[in-house]
Amino acid sequence: MPASPTLTRTDALCKRYQTVRDFTSKIASPLTAEDCMIQSMPDASPIRWHMAHTTWFFETFILSENPDYVDFDPQFRYLFNSYYNSVGDQYPRSQRGAISRPGYQQTLDYRRHVDEHMRDLLKSESLSLNALQAVEIGLNHEQQHQELMLTDIKHAFSLNPLFPAYDPNSSPTTTTPQDGGWVDFPEAIHEVGKSGEGFGFDNESPRHRVLTGPYALANQNVDCGTYLQFILDGGYQKPDHWLSLGWNLAQQHNWTAPLYWINQNGQWMIYTMSGLVPLCEDWPVCHVSYFEADAFARWAGYRLPTEFEWEAACPDKPSGQFADCLLGNGQAIHPHATVSDPEPLSGMLGGVWEWTSSSYSAYPGYTPPDGAFGEYNGKFMCNQYVLRGGSVATSQSHIRKTYRNFFPPDARWQFSGIRLAK
Repeated sequence: MPASPTLTRTDALCKRYQTVRDFTSKIASPLTAEDCMIQSMPDASPIRWHMAHTTWFFETFILSENPDYVDFDPQFRYLFNSYYNSVGDQYPRSQRGAISRPGYQQTLDYRRHVDEHMRDLLKSESLSLNALQAVEIGLNHEQQHQELMLTDIKHAFSLNPLFPAYDPNSSPTTTTPQDGGWVDFPEAIHEVGKSGEGFGFDNESPRHRVLTGPYALANQNVDCGTYLQFILDGGYQKPDHWLSLGWNLAQQHNWTAPLYWINQNGQWMIYTMSGLVPLCEDWPVCHVSYFEADAFARWAGYRLPTEFEWEAACPDKPSGQFADCLLGNGQAIHPHATVSDPEPLSGMLGGVWEWTSSSYSAYPGYTPPDGAFGEYNGKFMCNQYVLRGGSVATSQSHIRKTYRNFFPPDARWQFSGIRLAK
């Protein structure tokens, strides 16, 4: 039999590019054109904007480096620039939902145009090292936006009194809770941060050593039943366990439970990607802010882990089900559709993003990359907290133990949950 052809680096990159781009289309496939233009709050963006912006990234940072390339529409450089000041001005983020043109079909035409040129470029074998690195950043950037597409459309649908389901043919899967115990770790010096081969964002480097004292992590995420006890004990009515800023925000916005929890005639319901369903107490709690996670931890008599304690305890590889495993396989994205990891620690990679007590800041010796990519992470190192672990809305190839996600402490619309430490 003839030998199978060798898969070249170019072939592998072309395949990966197409896989990532196709998954964006798959996320949007259950949605109508009307769904894709909703912007439900300033922190969220319309689905159509995400689809155009991720395309803008490849056009702006890769294709436009070729002087013979002609932009699909020169006005898109302004319209779909997110925050890259070195590229030029940006259309205001809070007003993205006001843009009805380009329409959904033209957005798809834009994606096809850029994909055709990218495929030709990726097959050319003439890509420079800088271009290859830009492609890899672009693919990981698109995977970040895929997760945002899911969280943003969930938030938009939740405001509809009809509680539409993203996937009405699926239902959440209940996980089997662990024993609620603890895993102890002795005092030790650890190496943390990105090392070796494989992709990592600049904020994951440089690798360095940290000292952690003796600590313990809960072997599972806080579940809804336990969080419900916090609510019933007046957790949202008593300031005792809250940071002052968090307490003020909770009162200002009338927080009485995690986002998407609804009390209907004494029964707690949760809005999920499958629609409105009864609360299951075994599910890990999610869609809580840092302020809520911190208040719960104090109420329980414990604390949140530091990001270094978390990384030192985390397994090297993810397990369970992820966005690219669930969609199209009878499961809507749901924080409770995961397969439990082996003992001793459950769900650290791919259940819910886990808040840590660590402020988002640079590692010792960090320097941002030159050029526009230096704006990707470094300039946001202020007034944010680090989350670790990924969620069911994260693609498996995008998840790793060194990944540093970050959000402001009042953010609730991400799949964010709680793991206790002591």
